[in-house]
Amino acid sequence: MRTSIATVSLSGSLTEKLTAAARAGFDGVEIFENDLLAAPLSPEEVRARCADLGLTVDLYQPLRDIEAVPAEVFARNLRRARHKFDLMRRLGADTVLVCSSVDPAAVDDDALAAGQLSELAGLAADFGIRVAYEALAWGRHVSTYDHAWRIVEAADHPALGTCLDSFHILSRGCDPEGIEDIPGEKIFFLQLADAPLPAMDVLQWSRHHRCFPGQGGFDVAGLVRHVLRTGYDGPLSLEVFNDVVRQSEAGPTAVDARRSLLMLQEEVGAAGPPAPVVPTGFAFAELLTPDAEPLAALLGALGFARTARHRGKPVDLWQQGEACILVNTGAAVRRDGTRLAAVGLESPDPAGAARRAEALLAPVLPRRRAPGDAPLDAVAAPDGTELFFCGTRPDGWRADFEDVEHAPAAPGVRHIDHLALTQPWHHFDEAALFHRSVLGLRAEDSVDVADPYGLLRSRAVSNADGSVRIALTVGAAPTDDTVHAQHIALATDDVVATARRFRDAGGRLLPIPANYHDDLAARHDFADGELDTYRDLGILYDRDEHGALRHCYTRTLGGVFFELLQRDPGHRGYGARNAPVRLAAQHAARTHAGG
Repeated sequence: MRTSIATVSLSGSLTEKLTAAARAGFDGVEIFENDLLAAPLSPEEVRARCADLGLTVDLYQPLRDIEAVPAEVFARNLRRARHKFDLMRRLGADTVLVCSSVDPAAVDDDALAAGQLSELAGLAADFGIRVAYEALAWGRHVSTYDHAWRIVEAADHPALGTCLDSFHILSRGCDPEGIEDIPGEKIFFLQLADAPLPAMDVLQWSRHHRCFPGQGGFDVAGLVRHVLRTGYDGPLSLEVFNDVVRQSEAGPTAVDARRSLLMLQEEVGAAGPPAPVVPTGFAFAELLTPDAEPLAALLGALGFARTARHRGKPVDLWQQGEACILVNTGAAVRRDGTRLAAVGLESPDPAGAARRAEALLAPVLPRRRAPGDAPLDAVAAPDGTELFFCGTRPDGWRADFEDVEHAPAAPGVRHIDHLALTQPWHHFDEAALFHRSVLGLRAEDSVDVADPYGLLRSRAVSNADGSVRIALTVGAAPTDDTVHAQHIALATDDVVATARRFRDAGGRLLPIPANYHDDLAARHDFADGELDTYRDLGILYDRDEHGALRHCYTRTLGGVFFELLQRDPGHRGYGARNAPVRLAAQHAARTHAGG
């Protein structure tokens, strides 16, 4: 299907918006009136620019407060509309969006509304233009799509149809099944947006919190299926009002927007990307560091052993159980400290995973590869983390490394349980959609976590059996590097023994305030001495209907810290209840270290 995007959904000048839309692969655009009014280009120049970029002008919008008004007001409205239609002819747009009126002068009279819209459509037809009438969710008298359709049907003019907007329909809880009663040829346009499900005024919700399909809580795919059953053959167009996208670069936002429509087409059974290839585990986590010694000491204390060295690069492999950590000290390392730079994902079909990623606008990254190196493909997540698709054969990525002499790794850590990746504030929704669409992971509900200096938003994505879990977090304290640290959670069968071994080896655990463990004593029953052990080691505790979670943390090194984690069978959580305590303890540890 053809795809389109409203210019209001992107940031920047009109020229920047058009360029971004074209580069992302959209077929057309909706020109938002404010963007045109602020542009130095004439309508003819905008039309030529769109043609040069291969974009059609699918809609001009919005024409507001037209119908169901006194005669003298409607006469002024027709003069205004005539000017707009002349402008649209110069622009090359053949469809105008008319929103249901919010004018205090409008009256609750469907017959009057139908008659005036019919007269408006007759004027539009003289200019070769169609009128798409849309019910605003906060319209004065018309606020639902079925009401708008009844007025269009009563007007009975060939140049008058309806515009369906997923936000206006789903935000009011309307049943979209009734869309199938509308003839497809009378649906002149379809606008799509998702949104989270907060309790707030619908106008504020609309103006500030719309997002691209797949990033919110609406069943946009279900609505689109109803629309397609009518025979609608127009574009799938995005109209998103969002404070984040208004402040983000237009290019990446346009790519994110187009990716959302590709995934939506897949969900509704239209042509889509290749089938998802869901990763089955973590092959490795790669840390970049300007100084290997502190990181080597930390990994050694955790029980890892340095088992191998890359044949052609300054990269060491540290192993314990099935957990593999790569330590890279190459020339490309930033000098601002240790950070998590890449993740290896075990894949049953690495080539298929790469094809899907490219189809969803996540191209394979160029990579310097020696003749004997394993042919690993990688794509970049929105936060810049490189994701490698690794086969599960023994001669895969591990064949790039030569064994070195080493003492056996200590028992304790079994595998990587999950990764926590902190996102730039403007990439949070994009990151969730990326991991869902490109990797085929399932997204859990977003949660808010209290930080001493604001709120953190976190949303986890995982595969079906939990062997791949990634927690995506965005922070509200950009001046403090602590909240931007990534972390690697390591699974162990005995967190107490593993934490003691780490401390006895010289490792530094994150101290937890005594008040936390006093509160635990009030909330849970523990065996004799158990809570004292948790106090001593800084172990946090959480429980749900599936069992308990026990976990503790190392001190932060650069931009990375480690979590030691013991899950009871069936427990799928991440200890969100304990996150505020951990964050406060990290802030305190950082302040103490600095003072």
